[in-house]
Amino acid sequence: MEEIVVYVHGKGGSAQEAEHYKALFPDCEVIGFDYHAQSPWEATEEFSGFFTAVRKRCGKLTLVANSIGAFLSLSSLNDKLVDTAYFISPVVDMEQLICNMMQWADISEAELAEKLEIPTTFGETLSWKYLCYVREHPISWKIPTRILYGEKDALTSMETIKAFAEKNNAELTVMPGGEHWFHTKEQMQFLDHWIKNRRPCNETENKDGFASPAYSSGNRAGSLPCLQQGRAVRIPLGHKAGV
Repeated sequence: MEEIVVYVHGKGGSAQEAEHYKALFPDCEVIGFDYHAQSPWEATEEFSGFFTAVRKRCGKLTLVANSIGAFLSLSSLNDKLVDTAYFISPVVDMEQLICNMMQWADISEAELAEKLEIPTTFGETLSWKYLCYVREHPISWKIPTRILYGEKDALTSMETIKAFAEKNNAELTVMPGGEHWFHTKEQMQFLDHWIKNRRPCNETENKDGFASPAYSSGNRAGSLPCLQQGRAVRIPLGHKAGV
């Protein structure tokens, strides 16, 4: 197989979600990764083993990862295993997210260090081991990456996602009014257009006569259009993180 696409789901998702992406990558084999890892140290072994095996069967491997699936991929994969990546609502700064959740739960770092694990009222269990691990293992990512982010994402701030995109030379697309979970008809249509307009044959121009949708940031010169209410709105590139 010339190109294989591996889909990595987010929390509460499943490998079956990969079915949606088969129409978006019609010339590729699309595989849903049914992983069991719940932490980056578990993913290091499971993800690398799975992707190494898939890599042997293809000339190009494309990663599509969602939310925590993107974080686990960032923590365990490298450019020897993956050629290009599409991240949907990725968690890119787990330390910041854990610290935010500690604030939401009114838990101090000292308290977490003492108790090691603390369940919260919003369904997450805070872990001192997890926090220490992400601090000791910063993300290093050299794979060409495109990111789709919802403007109203409640888990990752705009400042955080911009900073990650700038640092890693990733293309950032923001859906106006979008959420962390892309699931409504409008959101899924936006996601589908985002992928279709970024496939190799559509890098320059798609059938509608313009390049890829939405706000973009990165080191590429020029500007990309924004699909908002059915219209293309030009927004210049070159934004700095936090601006």
